[in-house]
Amino acid sequence: MTTTEHYDILIIGSGTAGLTLALHMADSARVAVISKGPLDEGASLYAQGGISVVLDKTDSIQSHIDDTLRAGAGLCNEHAVRYTVEHARENIEWLIDQGVSFTRDGMTSETYHLTQEGGHSHRRIIHSADATGREVETTLLAKAKDHPNISLFPYHIGIDLITSQKQLKQSPNRTIGCYVLDIKNDETKTFLSPVTVLATGGAGKVYLYTSNPDVSTGDGIAMGWRAGCRVANMEFVQFHPTCLFHPKAKSFLISEALRGEGARLLLANGERFMPHFHPQAELAPRDVVARAIDHEMKRLGDDCVYLDISHKPATFIKSHFPTIYKRCLDYGIDMTREPIPVVPAAHYTCGGIMTDLQGRTDIPGLYAIGETAHTGLHGANRMASNSLLECLVFARAAADDIKQQELKPVSATIPPWDASQVEPAKEAIAITHNWDELRRFMWDYVGIVRSTHRLNKARQRLILLKQEIGDYYAQHHISSDLLELRNLADVAELIIASALLRKESRGLHYILDYPETDNSQPPQETIITPRTQDHAA
Repeated sequence: MTTTEHYDILIIGSGTAGLTLALHMADSARVAVISKGPLDEGASLYAQGGISVVLDKTDSIQSHIDDTLRAGAGLCNEHAVRYTVEHARENIEWLIDQGVSFTRDGMTSETYHLTQEGGHSHRRIIHSADATGREVETTLLAKAKDHPNISLFPYHIGIDLITSQKQLKQSPNRTIGCYVLDIKNDETKTFLSPVTVLATGGAGKVYLYTSNPDVSTGDGIAMGWRAGCRVANMEFVQFHPTCLFHPKAKSFLISEALRGEGARLLLANGERFMPHFHPQAELAPRDVVARAIDHEMKRLGDDCVYLDISHKPATFIKSHFPTIYKRCLDYGIDMTREPIPVVPAAHYTCGGIMTDLQGRTDIPGLYAIGETAHTGLHGANRMASNSLLECLVFARAAADDIKQQELKPVSATIPPWDASQVEPAKEAIAITHNWDELRRFMWDYVGIVRSTHRLNKARQRLILLKQEIGDYYAQHHISSDLLELRNLADVAELIIASALLRKESRGLHYILDYPETDNSQPPQETIITPRTQDHAA
């Protein structure tokens, strides 16, 4: 017997984007928020640097816009950039009203401390020490838990969106909910709602090395794609230049704010190398820094490079970067005295489900916000600390749009999830093996530096892998690991297809066959439209 839940809005994902939308809507609608792990687990929780916003009188809206467009390497949607930047301050003020505590210039100061990160021409990063994401996420989650109109469902993972065209054979098409797996109870549920929002974050776990938590498996992008949404710019995967390199350190990011405060990148012999690659040196855009590190590691055969801020006073380091200082110390690294070993790792998915400035996708009733969405803000390379800002701005924009609608309950009889033709899996090794193989060949063939030969090798292997996954999915009971593997395979296919379509190097996409940027014509987004066979279950 499948449980059916009815809500006005179903939000898939409990990060900053999902919780912001839930809180904006809760006074006028019944909201369900599902999370496939603990409610606070997600990339938002681990965001260190901060949120970009124009607060200093020497800064300007236009400067923030110009910096974002420059970092985006010609592919940003200028309307989306302007909309985001112009709405930044009001959203920061909303966060403060919710109780988010940002770092001030001093104990008694009324002004907030602003730091600078790569690509920014001014200090405009408002932050909460070096754990901004944790402060924002835990504050918003506490608010959501206290609101009577918000129902929270941890350990629930989306399986597939429910659409009128697919489940009811009716047109025009619109989403009417989602099939959801209750992981702890191993029960499939049907969530019905006139509005569904994809806010599941990015897909960093498609790569072997990533700064992302384990939940970042591209679920929303894959579900939206299978339902019939277009995706754009999936070739632009941002590799963060500096993740802690230590055998016991899993996915720990060393914030770009260190470089904003004067940290230098060094080779093993102590030589500084970034001035050879870009005039802004360590404060160059992330794609430049990541490629420079990758180049030096391959040239020298080294396992890592080093990030050194030990020339700054120890009290400054400990007060500005307490989380990073403590974590490094846990691994025997005293960053006040010695450099930190670092490597690049997959960090941010710049592409995603195509939306407008209200978060609306191609399918009526379906929205996408946060890293899941492609709004046009980031172009070919996301500028530092614009990600949490995008979550806030577009969650609010989507809420404003949804509030204009009459949210009629879904009255149609939806067929329950059918598991009658499948059997329990006798062992999980097939899932584990395919998961490991997928992430490894994506790292080896579709990483920081690409070639057409490598991409084609990845595509050929993926064809076989997707067949294996499809057969396994059709024959066995679903599990969270199987659903994530299926979603990662779909996302990998989109990344590879997009990378093969772009016959130039631009931003985060660097391909040896086309090492130059094509300036002979206006740059175009890479848009992939589903065919019927692409998104059939």
